Amino acid sequence: MAKIDHKVPKVDKKKCIGCGACVSVCPQNVFELKDGKSHVARPENCVECNACVENCPVTAIKLVKPK
Repeated sequence: MAKIDHKVPKVDKKKCIGCGACVSVCPQNVFELKDGKSHVARPENCVECNACVENCPVTAIKLVKPK
């Protein structure tokens, strides 16, 4: 996998309630629900629009630089 040079979403699994808001609002199809929680399935698709961060009702998502 190619190195990602932009911020990507990170989900705090302890806070995530599995509501699917991030899946619904993400214009780039970055998220999937897996085992009842949000999962960043395609981080390379992220365009840093912040829709996921702004729409998460429990503030479980933040954008971070990948390590």
